[in-house]
Amino acid sequence: MISVGEALDIVRQHTLSFGVEMVPLLQSVGRILVQDIKADRDFPPFNRATMDGIAISNQAFQAGTRSFIIESIQPAGHPQKQLNNPSHCIEIMTGAMLPFGTDAVIRYEDIVIDINVATVNINAVSPWQNVHLQATDEKVGEILVNSGLKITPAIVATMATVGLADVAVYRMPRIAVCSTGDELVPVNVQPLPHQIRQSNSYMLLAALQQAGINATACHLPDEPVAMEQQVQRMLQQYDVLLFSGAVSKGKFDYLPQVLQQLGMQTLFHSIAQKPGKPLLFGKFNAGPLVFGFPGNPVSTWVCYQLYFKAWLSGCLGVSVTVVAASLSKTTTFKPQLSCHLLVKLNYTNDAVFAEPVDTSTSGDMVNLIKANGFITLPANEDTFAAGRLFNVHLFD
Repeated sequence: MISVGEALDIVRQHTLSFGVEMVPLLQSVGRILVQDIKADRDFPPFNRATMDGIAISNQAFQAGTRSFIIESIQPAGHPQKQLNNPSHCIEIMTGAMLPFGTDAVIRYEDIVIDINVATVNINAVSPWQNVHLQATDEKVGEILVNSGLKITPAIVATMATVGLADVAVYRMPRIAVCSTGDELVPVNVQPLPHQIRQSNSYMLLAALQQAGINATACHLPDEPVAMEQQVQRMLQQYDVLLFSGAVSKGKFDYLPQVLQQLGMQTLFHSIAQKPGKPLLFGKFNAGPLVFGFPGNPVSTWVCYQLYFKAWLSGCLGVSVTVVAASLSKTTTFKPQLSCHLLVKLNYTNDAVFAEPVDTSTSGDMVNLIKANGFITLPANEDTFAAGRLFNVHLFD
């Protein structure tokens, strides 16, 4: 067996680049941005009103004018108007261009309008009051969003603002998710007493979808010839094969043998960890990488989160999300293995505490729902005191 650290090092040594592609703006959410997003003009692009009211010349107010004849109205989205008489005013709407000849906006709440005359009922007005000045946010040509970030709805809004209908993002790997086992039936089938519905594959497919990858699903029977035929057809179609189950030492766990017969080089097939001890990682020359996850849901999920996400993040040049948290209670783990402890995060008085989530077995899917992430407890200790700080790998 190798250690968790050694396994992660091997996984990271096999990161790949899948190139760049252009995608429509609304299909870019969750993808990794390749290009810097620059301002195509000043932000804001003009002096704009931040309140509904009247636009005036501050000089006229300082000279004692308090009642201003309304010359016209400046709506948002209309060309800039001109104040013809500095002792007059122009009604203005929020977001509208500040008219020529004006340099302050007074709110409707601070004026009284009667027969086209606006009378100001406040004692002080300052230059550029209630005005968002041109280029005070960003100047034309400045970088608004740096390359390498995961695209969020806010970034989509920024890209829309600068006119990007299509966006350059890192191309995602082509992935197949393969469930294994004769005990599994499709989700829409009523299982017999000796059967269960497929769930791990849906969990993996959903996680990949959340990462911006639309993977292909398949199911392999517990029969080596049929298994080999199906896998062989996938070798030239995909960059990565994710398997769930059939990697342990059971009599029907044919997958490692089948993969080796097809030419896979095994990079590791046992890690000193719980859950997920029999995790398989391998590669085909001029073919896909292979992650063989144990069949139990917690094992599959933790191994996906720790190892596959480390690999994918390395391919895309981004970091995995972790947060520092203190153990909420003393925890013991006797086996000389790294323990991936499921935890629920609690936030108290600006402190973050990790509360262990009890799992009776690695197949305890119900308690998996309660966890926000997991802590990897080192293998060379057996007692972990309350208050001790750990990095929590977050489930996202």
